[in-house]
Amino acid sequence: MTTRLDQYAKQYVQFEGERTRPVRDLLAAVPRTPVRTAIDTGCGPGNSTELLMAHAPDAAIRGLDASPDMIEAARERLPGLPFEVADVAAWDEPGAYDLILANAVLQWLPAHETLFPRLLGNLTSGGHLAVQMPDNLDEPAHRLMREVAASGPWAEKLRRVERTERFDARRYFALLSPLCSRVDVWRTTYYHPLRGGADAVVEWFRGSALRPFLARLNDEECTAFTARYRDAVALGYPALADGTILLPFPRLFIVATRK
Repeated sequence: MTTRLDQYAKQYVQFEGERTRPVRDLLAAVPRTPVRTAIDTGCGPGNSTELLMAHAPDAAIRGLDASPDMIEAARERLPGLPFEVADVAAWDEPGAYDLILANAVLQWLPAHETLFPRLLGNLTSGGHLAVQMPDNLDEPAHRLMREVAASGPWAEKLRRVERTERFDARRYFALLSPLCSRVDVWRTTYYHPLRGGADAVVEWFRGSALRPFLARLNDEECTAFTARYRDAVALGYPALADGTILLPFPRLFIVATRK
């Protein structure tokens, strides 16, 4: 039997165009050096892997993701590539890759002070680590999520949903610079027009930031939580005249080249 959590890949690709644009921008900033081996960590349903293949057409490429649902979707999409279920936080292959892509995955993982240097260690000398992470924890969508979690009958269940770790650009630069010959860090805010008002915003986050909250609730609680969050979003993001909500979505980008 499938569950609501088994539909993660299907939920994610509802907004595939919007979610793919940042990784396209990220790979465009990676220096054009020879790539023999590359890996897509947190490959999701394979949309980012397709772009990695285009960037490095001669490379041996593989993909990792912690979600079996995502890996299944990636294998269906790109049957010629090896994909495996794996925890990126524990993945370690020293010196094995010329390019490591980490698109919208590292924000889910703890201990960035040690995680980022370890990922660099999995690069060859002169290899590149390309990272993109949502940088929106202080946006109304996330603030409202936390407020709804803390104020409802589910508050005790959701008390242990941790705020994911993200540093500011200055701290990542200071962490990576001693280990790298080049570190490029920038921040971009995308404005996504979501037709369908607050319901569309809820659907967007149901495939990402809402997941840790909904995973701890039963079906009845999920329905109530989602309805309350939707009402809060409707107030926090006023719709345009045609019902469209323009959702601001800041993202942090890093391209680091190992010494």
